[in-house]
Amino acid sequence: MDYAALVAELTSRWPEHRIGRSLARVAALANYLGDPQDAAPVIQVAGTNGKGSTCIMIDSLLRAVGLRTGRFASPHLSDARERICTDGEPISRETFLEVWEQVAPYVGLVDEQQLDGIAMTFFEVITGMAYAAFADAPVDVAVVEVGLGGAWDATSICSPAVAVVAPIGADHTHILGESLTEIATEKAGIIKPGSTAVIAGQEPEAIRPLLARAVDVGTVVKAEGPDFSLLDRRAAVGGQVIRIQTTSGPVGDLFLPLHGAHMARNAALAVAAVEAFLGDKPLAPEIIEQGLADVKAPARLELVRTSPAVVVDTAHNPQAARVTVDACLEAFAFEPTIGVVAMMTDKDAAGVLETFAEVMDQVIVTQAAGTSRAMPTAELASLAEEIWPSGKVHQSPTIADALELATLLADAAGPASGVLVAGSLIAAGQARDLLVGPLSSDQPSDR
Repeated sequence: MDYAALVAELTSRWPEHRIGRSLARVAALANYLGDPQDAAPVIQVAGTNGKGSTCIMIDSLLRAVGLRTGRFASPHLSDARERICTDGEPISRETFLEVWEQVAPYVGLVDEQQLDGIAMTFFEVITGMAYAAFADAPVDVAVVEVGLGGAWDATSICSPAVAVVAPIGADHTHILGESLTEIATEKAGIIKPGSTAVIAGQEPEAIRPLLARAVDVGTVVKAEGPDFSLLDRRAAVGGQVIRIQTTSGPVGDLFLPLHGAHMARNAALAVAAVEAFLGDKPLAPEIIEQGLADVKAPARLELVRTSPAVVVDTAHNPQAARVTVDACLEAFAFEPTIGVVAMMTDKDAAGVLETFAEVMDQVIVTQAAGTSRAMPTAELASLAEEIWPSGKVHQSPTIADALELATLLADAAGPASGVLVAGSLIAAGQARDLLVGPLSSDQPSDR
């Protein structure tokens, strides 16, 4: 089987935005494979927003220490191999196919069992492949991003050395619960006996179940505020300069090539997670400096083109939209800003659009290709027309068309104008592919 056919076959399985609330299938696969999730210590990261960028920063810091890393991410922007990275880079197509050949017979055995009434889901299979790839590499430590929730997420067959919880907000409420307490209770499931819990600042409704879980399983807690924090930050060309509180005290003059206060806080969280992994051994300032400076986080307020400026971001819920708008105003200050927005049907589109309207003077609504979850353009336009003034909402059938129209509008508006593409990770990936090219370097994307 070639790579494109394999990816098509894998993604045709039960999709990852649905969740079969059981670890039975992925645990059965792991058992057949010899429990590869136990081959290296794991830093597992849950949360609503920021967990992907936090994982990227943790990975970079660990490599600066001299450790060989594996990183599992979800979802991907343009190529499935982005989900399984070793030493900061997606595995090759050859390796992806080799890992599949290794796990495929056992996936078939689990499928035949129909545990809890379904065959293995796409996310369960790709999770098993990631753990197998990390065991084969082998890596010194695996940084694993939770896909959805925590307790029943397929990644949670591991027993993490460090359980990191990024900020929690309202998302996937149809699955995780309507209240922050319910959502946080689900995400708290990654905190297990023997782990250290490193917890970002949370709303009161979210922090209580996280701390209760830590007490129940007897884990040490490192919390933002008393144990680590962002002390100061200032905008800089291409990012920001930050000062953080670490295990050994304040460390400053750290360049972070990402924009926004939320990214600066994620950096403090990442440093705390790595120090916890190292047994509360302080990281030398030069290691922190190197690890953060080397961070590459595609589609996180990423400037992908100039003349006119085009920025791509993955914000897809109101909490993420809020920090994206604030960071965009600080970092770019476009005048005017032309928005390109595509969203999924299971998201709070109205809440996201209301926030985007604070910075987007005009908006072009469109639809991501290749997914049944995409909100139809007309439906998204109807919501937008209730928020923007008459004549400020435009419709385009595809992201390519939307980018072309946005470029024309920005060019006509003058040199201070800019384009912000946001609303969906899938849309951000497709826009980035069009403007920059696919992330994975050894072969073009088949997505």
